[in-house]
Amino acid sequence: MVAQVVARRGDIIQTGFHGPASCAGAEFLDTHGPRATAETAARRAVTMLDSKPAPAGEMTVVLAPGMGGVLFHEAVGHPLESDAVDKEASVYRGLVGTRCASELINGVDDATVPNGWGSYDFDDEGTASARTTLFTDGVLQGFLYDRLRAGKDRVASTGNGRRESYEHPPVPRMTNTYILNGSSDADQILSSTASGVYVTSLGGGQVNPATGDFVFGVSEGFLIEEGRVAAPVRGANLIGRAIEVMSAVDAVASDFDTWEGVCGKDGQAAPVGSGSPTLRISRITVGGTGA
Repeated sequence: MVAQVVARRGDIIQTGFHGPASCAGAEFLDTHGPRATAETAARRAVTMLDSKPAPAGEMTVVLAPGMGGVLFHEAVGHPLESDAVDKEASVYRGLVGTRCASELINGVDDATVPNGWGSYDFDDEGTASARTTLFTDGVLQGFLYDRLRAGKDRVASTGNGRRESYEHPPVPRMTNTYILNGSSDADQILSSTASGVYVTSLGGGQVNPATGDFVFGVSEGFLIEEGRVAAPVRGANLIGRAIEVMSAVDAVASDFDTWEGVCGKDGQAAPVGSGSPTLRISRITVGGTGA
């Protein structure tokens, strides 16, 4: 269920997007009806009409529930797909068993989530779906495999061989990629943050799997001032390197939520789920035009 709303005030134009998804039947509309979906998108668009240019520089960023999963999918998940590793184009190559993230990070890719947007019973090579542990207490556990790369590495496929249609070859793809709940309180994470940016919606992102360098656009974000969510900001980007940024996570809450989307790779589109609780990155570069 997708809604995109355009709001205008004078010369200022902003857009808002909301697109919940699930592998479900008509009961999906009981919790994600058209009106509620459109109202969420409209609220985002109207809120951003009052935004001011985002600050620039290295600062603290708090990611709302689900948004840490989007960052995790793009910046970390793609370099963990075994075709990138096989081509020696992954920043994580040779680092299994090494701490590559904060000890607060526990991450999985799970195609068995009931009604998950990225879930299935079998991948497109006939391998049963699975829950694959990617990080335990920040230590890298392994990669996401299709049958071809699994055979090369003499391991079992993790059931991540996916393709858009029968016109395409299967390639290693994520399914539902989650940062799991931590033990911190979400409100306390915000209240204990003196200043920074609170990100409630991320837009498009790109990553170089070989280096882990990434950039994300912030669709909806707010300043944090003395532990409180303040004015909305526009034009913000999150810039960093996967290992450095994931290692800078210093708080993970227990309010897990998901964010669904469509991932493009090698000219193929696939439904994927991302998820996380509220989490805080102590230092990350924010690109903006404000002072």
